[in-house]
Amino acid sequence: MIKVFSSTIVDVPVDQVWERVKDFNGLPNWHPAATDSRIEDTHAPGAVGCIRNFALTDGSGRIRETLLAISEIERTLTYNMLPGGPLPFVDYVAVMQFAPITDRNQTFATWSAEFIAGDGQTDHWRNFVADDVFIGGFRALEQSFQT
Repeated sequence: MIKVFSSTIVDVPVDQVWERVKDFNGLPNWHPAATDSRIEDTHAPGAVGCIRNFALTDGSGRIRETLLAISEIERTLTYNMLPGGPLPFVDYVAVMQFAPITDRNQTFATWSAEFIAGDGQTDHWRNFVADDVFIGGFRALEQSFQT
């Protein structure tokens, strides 16, 4: 099992960050890898069990993810990736969490995941998720507030 954990400080107040990230269908509004997202007809948007279906900006295909849990109090969002997409991930589950840095009005952001690389390229996929998906996503999230 691959375990990935990334954290950073986002120079934006936590309430603003959480408002943007908790929109489960809003990934293309801040993450550079996602475009053309929609919530499938299984559940209401933002409800536990809803499935977001989004295209990757590199044109390699679509990813489907289920919202497993969301907490307004803890500012956490937990989701899994469903099989059948372009990435060779098995049993992928991720958690995002956001906490205030009170003396600076910033956000402490963490993003973690556990999964199996179906193609056996453990180091490649660990680095890809940690650097490109998570840290790259956090950087783009922060930049999305500057436009």
